[in-house]
Amino acid sequence: MNFKTFVFIFSLGYVSGYKILMIAPHSIRSLNILGVAYVRHLLNAGHEVTYVSPFPLRDKLKNFTQIDLSTTNSEFWSADAEANIGYLISKPLCEDTDPYYIQTTSTEVAEAMLQNTEMKALLDDPTVKFDAVICDYVETEIYAALAAYYECPMIWAYSLGAHWFTLRLVDGTTNPAHSSDYLSPDVPPLHSMAERVNKLWLQIKWNYYKWFKTVPREKSYYEKTFAPLFSNKNKPLPNYYELMYNASLVLANDFPGNGLIPSTPQNFIFIGVNKPANIFILSIRCPQQLKTLLDNATNGFIYFSMGSLWKGKDVPKNVTKGLVDLFGSLKQTVIWKYEEYLPNLPKNVHTLKWAPQQSILAHPKCLFFISHGGLLSTTESVHFGVPTIGIPLYFDQFNNVNRGVLAGRTIKVDLTINLVTDLRVAVQKMLRDSSYKQRAKEVSKIYHDRPVSPGAELVHWVEHVVRTRGAPHLRSPALMLPWYQNMYIDVILVCLAMTLLIGWLCKKYLFASLRRKLGNKKEKRN
Repeated sequence: MNFKTFVFIFSLGYVSGYKILMIAPHSIRSLNILGVAYVRHLLNAGHEVTYVSPFPLRDKLKNFTQIDLSTTNSEFWSADAEANIGYLISKPLCEDTDPYYIQTTSTEVAEAMLQNTEMKALLDDPTVKFDAVICDYVETEIYAALAAYYECPMIWAYSLGAHWFTLRLVDGTTNPAHSSDYLSPDVPPLHSMAERVNKLWLQIKWNYYKWFKTVPREKSYYEKTFAPLFSNKNKPLPNYYELMYNASLVLANDFPGNGLIPSTPQNFIFIGVNKPANIFILSIRCPQQLKTLLDNATNGFIYFSMGSLWKGKDVPKNVTKGLVDLFGSLKQTVIWKYEEYLPNLPKNVHTLKWAPQQSILAHPKCLFFISHGGLLSTTESVHFGVPTIGIPLYFDQFNNVNRGVLAGRTIKVDLTINLVTDLRVAVQKMLRDSSYKQRAKEVSKIYHDRPVSPGAELVHWVEHVVRTRGAPHLRSPALMLPWYQNMYIDVILVCLAMTLLIGWLCKKYLFASLRRKLGNKKEKRN
């Protein structure tokens, strides 16, 4: 054993792990996948993690506790009409997402989590302490109360990109002409007046719902739930409006290589997808195992998955049959994430109820990925340099797919009754045109050109926030000013008042004096 190794092992005895509360409350499996990645990296770094999720882990892990929300939070999102491909494909698809619907549902998810029996027991236990709270951010800031309750820093884990309503948590208001969000398919910068007016209107509408409908409900529930808890600690209840903007950090699941990202403050950190697992063998319904199937794909294979929330089984039967015929006509192997048994499949088409997506995309014979365009899937495809055919359904997927199209690594196909016909054209184009593969590889090189791995960066920033007691040195001065000062409204009003005052004085005295002089001249002439 050399000296450096001895010093390293000896120093481990003096490393004290932190206690982290990690919350992924939504019944959307892709968000849980991201939450689990956070958990595993923090555990591997020697920290103790309490994980709150409707998808509890089956693994028995050291320094790990979990609170199961499956009985309280599983009813949200998955039962909505918007989660049904059959519903979306049968009507004209609207690319604009309703902000009030998402705000309301996210608030309901938070309320249900705080009423969970295990969560209430955790809050009622005076011996429980945490060094940091990390929570998946979706349109509500109620979870910030937990950081105040445990007197520790608040970190938002945002599963999407640098959107203006997430940036506002740690910075000032951004210009809608060059800041993105998942409420609109438009990719900034917005040159046309119609796009900029539409984006401004969406921002106004979001703020109206947020401040006149959602925040009052959040504040009322916060006071009702946390007032007794703070009272038990003999501490005053913090102001809810201050808690909303008291985050130390935002960890975003995006990376600058995706392109067209607005300027961000120094406490908005791009993490991106975490290091993938190696390819492993998974038994499937086919006689062969998955790895063998992929290895034996002589002409390469195409991977087709519409994510975790939207189920392939909900696709109308005639569309499903058309997809089977389309895939069966290809000489390439097709791996299709499909939740139910499909009879009489062509020999080259294979279905999986749940696919190890990273392992499939990592395989060298993967030609391209037919995807719904979720950011997690998008970032994973970029990680492995796999081009995509995007069929956006909802949320941020239109924006993600449009960004991929502009980058030259994606072909967009609309979800309509003509899906099969349009997809056939896109598949043939992707097979013929190698530029999509080439561009995907170029973007992937940009993604990997970073000083440390995403997992290492995640752990570093969490530890940095705890070590520096909330990292106040990273906070933007924009949050220290009220909105009207940030937007120079007070200066504009003062300038306007001075202009009006000068105009009034000129009218009252200068113009009146001129009129008197002119009147005197006329009298003398007469």
